[in-house]
Amino acid sequence: MAHRISALISFFGVLACMVLLVGAVRQYGSGASALWIVAGALLVLSALYVFVRDVLRLRTGQRS
Repeated sequence: MAHRISALISFFGVLACMVLLVGAVRQYGSGASALWIVAGALLVLSALYVFVRDVLRLRTGQRS
């Protein structure tokens, strides 16, 4: 049960990071620094890593 909750939280983390990335791209279009896009992309990649790790842990049934 705990792994399902962890995977669900990770999924919502990916969604939140995607929203931040979209906001960064819109701000870049308005003249903001491109570093916001880089930071947003790094957040998305790290959130995706955690989500994939949680899903794989859920599928294999690991207890750690």
